[in-house]
Amino acid sequence: MMPRGSPLLMPVNPVFIWVTLLLAFAFNLIPMGRTGAVPDLLAVALVFWNVHQPRRVGVGVAFAFGVFMDVHQGALLGQHALAYTLLSYSAIAVHRRLLWFTVGSQAVQILPLFIAAHMVSLLVRLIAGAGFPGWTLMVAPLLESALWPVVTFLLLAPQRRAPDRDKNRPL
Repeated sequence: MMPRGSPLLMPVNPVFIWVTLLLAFAFNLIPMGRTGAVPDLLAVALVFWNVHQPRRVGVGVAFAFGVFMDVHQGALLGQHALAYTLLSYSAIAVHRRLLWFTVGSQAVQILPLFIAAHMVSLLVRLIAGAGFPGWTLMVAPLLESALWPVVTFLLLAPQRRAPDRDKNRPL
């Protein structure tokens, strides 16, 4: 059952899912001085696809991307993998309930997931002996949650197109 007033969506193309995940991963590879205030677009994309396509993008995909991020950043191997895995598991666990809310309410409800993922990553870093990166680390989950409506609009746009286009239905 779908919430009232929500449009029927076309099936998602699996190639589109992987392209968006790879683009988010490529964005994370750009050196921006990871001070903690930079949103993790890969985490947002993973949570989005975990919520909307949990059978296609699961915990294993999150683990693999986490290992790739660990290798790229030279972080403790498993730091991002653990954070992304727990983030994906949590998103899949709440995906049915989350889809009943508006996009703004969804952003508020996934904020604790992003905070928890950053806290797990911070704890692993601190246990390994690294220094505390500063309180700017708490800005990233807020930015990730604020990006949720934009990401939802952009990633659901290809599914909103009409199955058979004509002049009377331009979408």
